[in-house]
Amino acid sequence: MITAMTFIIALYIFMLAAFTGYEVISRVPSILHTPLMSGSNFVHGIVVVGALTALFNASSVLEQIVGFLGVMMGAGNVVGGYVVTDRMLAMFKPSDKAAPQKGAQK
Repeated sequence: MITAMTFIIALYIFMLAAFTGYEVISRVPSILHTPLMSGSNFVHGIVVVGALTALFNASSVLEQIVGFLGVMMGAGNVVGGYVVTDRMLAMFKPSDKAAPQKGAQK
């Protein structure tokens, strides 16, 4: 049974998690954000699993909406994380342009 107190406790935990996440990420130097993004892709996968669990256990329409939004946002984070990782790794690949030879005429 869901009571008003259960909702308040869940809201309190959510606010603490958001504040803690903000404080942790804000203290990371900018140069480390991309490697951390690539390293934290697995965390987004765990978020999707948790959102799916919440969605499958939903008993009301509001809970189903929140669960669906959680799954969609978590999936967006997973895809975005891998896109950023792919772009970061592409920076280290050699370019396909052939270096012009000395003395070659155009």
